[in-house]
Amino acid sequence: MNEIKRLLKQNKFIYYLYNYLFSIILKFIGLFIRMDDTLILFNSFGGAKYDDSPRAIYEYMVNNSTYKEFSMVWAIDNPNLLPKNVKYVKNNTIKFFFTALKAKYWITNSSMERGLKFKKKSTIYINTWHGSIIKKIDIKNDRLVFRVSMPDYVYTQSQMDIDYFSEKWNYPKSIFVLSGYPRNDELTHTSKSEIEEIKKKLNIPLNKKVILYAPTFRDNDYDKNGCYIAPPITINKWEKELSNDYILLFRAHYEINKVLNIKENNFIHNVTNYPKLNDLLKISDILISDYSSIMIDYSILEKPIYCFAYDYQKYNKERGFAYDLKKELPNGIIETEDELIKEIFKCNFQEQMKKTRKFKEKHVEVFGNATKYIDNIIGVKNE
Repeated sequence: MNEIKRLLKQNKFIYYLYNYLFSIILKFIGLFIRMDDTLILFNSFGGAKYDDSPRAIYEYMVNNSTYKEFSMVWAIDNPNLLPKNVKYVKNNTIKFFFTALKAKYWITNSSMERGLKFKKKSTIYINTWHGSIIKKIDIKNDRLVFRVSMPDYVYTQSQMDIDYFSEKWNYPKSIFVLSGYPRNDELTHTSKSEIEEIKKKLNIPLNKKVILYAPTFRDNDYDKNGCYIAPPITINKWEKELSNDYILLFRAHYEINKVLNIKENNFIHNVTNYPKLNDLLKISDILISDYSSIMIDYSILEKPIYCFAYDYQKYNKERGFAYDLKKELPNGIIETEDELIKEIFKCNFQEQMKKTRKFKEKHVEVFGNATKYIDNIIGVKNE
């Protein structure tokens, strides 16, 4: 399946042929499948995970008596990722496509159609999306915009996001909802006891501050042997300078995790496989990332944020950014490991919180109640 995906991405002719033929076939089949107005189909990251905003909405709905008449199904690659008793269909199966044609509602944070275009006019397609703008998007002429269906609703966190996505995707502004992201609602309800409980679960001492380092995955950043290039960090240096006051949590794409081959100790904890990202955000006192919108989500907590952009010049040239990170981010960009350690060592938390708060006011205009927005779309009234 991965080889097929790679071929479709790399060969435009094959993709166009695949899209044209299978979209027609599925639309024809759809004529004979009656829609179920109570059926909701979910997926996250195209079916790769049980996670993110679709999960937040799903868990809200299954625990809400007003949705007791609805049937909810997850489309997923690996059913073992789901909790028990969650109904599912496996991606890329006949049953998946039949379920998608039957469902009145699609709820996803990426796409539902497997690179095709077969949505019925009466299907309500809700896209919570998975991140605010940082990296440049310029795909007006890209095959994926015109050869998959337009959502009926797209969740956003700011007017800046609406303006940018609308222009780049060529979508009308009327489909965008300024609601925040459902996955972030719980960040506004964090207690001291919850933080302590999570730290104990991860064996993190309560008397030290926590740094979360979550670098972006670069899908084209590999050497001549095809191995992904790890971030230029020297863990021993971080430990020597920061271990008296801090614990370091490392979370990255599994390929980066593999090449770094981090050895855990009292200072560094590898949390790449920890299932719930929000837990890590809640217990962290400082976030280090680079070009990920995790920085925007984290700003809800109003804690220090550092952008460790060691390949800034290269990335800016090859991909580009939606705005000037040097001016927009709370601490601009930091290009060297030594500079990063120095900034953390001298961190004034009160000043940094003010910087983050200012950043949040622009990039996260609405937050805290996004999950319940689904009530407005489906039209239920909570008792």
